[in-house]
Amino acid sequence: MKWFWCCFFTFWPILAVIVCLASPSLGWWFPGESASPLGERIDDLFYMILIISTITFIGTQAGLAYVLFRGAADTDKDASHKAWFSHGSHELEVIWSVVPAFILLFIALYQMDVWAEYRVKDAFPQQKMQSVLDRLGQEREADSSLALAEVTARQFEWRIRYPGFDPETGDLLPLMPEPQATDLYAVNDLHLPSSSPVMINLKTMDVQHSFFLPELRIKQDAVPGLIIPIWLEAKEQRTYQLLCAELCGWGHYKMKARFVAESEENFLNYLRRLHEEQNYDRVEKTDDGAAE
Repeated sequence: MKWFWCCFFTFWPILAVIVCLASPSLGWWFPGESASPLGERIDDLFYMILIISTITFIGTQAGLAYVLFRGAADTDKDASHKAWFSHGSHELEVIWSVVPAFILLFIALYQMDVWAEYRVKDAFPQQKMQSVLDRLGQEREADSSLALAEVTARQFEWRIRYPGFDPETGDLLPLMPEPQATDLYAVNDLHLPSSSPVMINLKTMDVQHSFFLPELRIKQDAVPGLIIPIWLEAKEQRTYQLLCAELCGWGHYKMKARFVAESEENFLNYLRRLHEEQNYDRVEKTDDGAAE
């Protein structure tokens, strides 16, 4: 029976390593390939940590298997080995404390650039964002936010506020911190230009939520009382899932939306459609311009 347990506890780590090695090619780790350049760098970090963890796991499990089989063999009837007792090894304790510390330090330093680009506002690609605004015809002050939309989480939906158009010039107005009479609104339907970095402002009206675009590897908590800027870049013009990754209440499961990445021209056309829908008053105009 002892050999059964030796094989049993050795089999599962071997199976785990095989599954771990096969998972990337089978697409079990991620919901498809990353749809953003920053997501590709996050995936690379994940696989780097996975490789380090797998090597450590194989080493520890190989040691466990050796101890199991060696101990089982020493209990055979014809075995001549005697049991020995140990109070531990200070050298070994120092090694398994220092080595993991260096590995963790290496990971912390290695991922700092990606983390800074993802989270530190000064590291955002602001010049590229500004060029998108220039192409959209949106003029801003030097210290204005570069956000194209404000996303507000609430139980259990995503409310999106876009800037409207100037009534005189027809140009797209900048997104102001406070709601304006010209603003445009949508629910669970976020549209932004693709193939360029763009920014949104994230906030919540009630509890904590989590803005999650799994295909773009974007995930950011929406914290009450805070307005959090997020930048993202979708490589393809298509529709992506927008989910809440925080258990925010009984209706958390239905807090789903879509993120449509499209060309800058289609983005402007979408805002113009919103403008027409929100200003449609059902009053027909006569030939002389009077309302009926």
